[in-house]
Amino acid sequence: MEHYEIEDNLPGGKRKRGSIEVICGSMFSGKTEELMRRLRRASIAKMHVEIFKPSIDTRYDEEQVVSHDRNAIDSTPVNHSNNILLMSSEVDVVGIDEAQFFDEGLVDVVQALSDQGVRVVIAGLDMDFRRRPFGPMPQLCAIADSVSKVHAICVECGRLANYSYRLSSAEQQVMLGELDEYKPLCRSCYLKHMKEGGEETPPNALF
Repeated sequence: MEHYEIEDNLPGGKRKRGSIEVICGSMFSGKTEELMRRLRRASIAKMHVEIFKPSIDTRYDEEQVVSHDRNAIDSTPVNHSNNILLMSSEVDVVGIDEAQFFDEGLVDVVQALSDQGVRVVIAGLDMDFRRRPFGPMPQLCAIADSVSKVHAICVECGRLANYSYRLSSAEQQVMLGELDEYKPLCRSCYLKHMKEGGEETPPNALF
């Protein structure tokens, strides 16, 4: 799949207007890999790049953004979205990983950065394990200049997977996890597991 990327500069060093790019999908769909690819390309082009992630994301490393394939890139963990705005002066490109874990103020922060001429690249889960919109991701998709929906592969049938099925009985929305706690499933396999477990699909689920 080709992803639309917005150029950062005009000829002669004049900056174009800012932009917002969102990369969304289920767990294990390659969101972070795509985020890192775009940011590395910007770095190669001599752009000033800063990368942020929520401080609660400590699965692989407390500071680096790390993909499920163990590829890593340096980042700055932050507790609140406002910190991103405060730490992004003189920056050409801002990357934000695991955006679903941020507070709702992230939407205003991203809008402000793009209005200042910054290219903002965001990666995050669009839905939680119940298929409900997750955190500020719906609003970020709405204001984005481009949205790339990426997919995992269903571990049971091999179709494209949209959903992150939780293997444990925990009900809290935010729970960091890996393949021993989540697995990517297509719609049919997801609904089959919900039925087998005697669970009802939430009335506000996305279809």
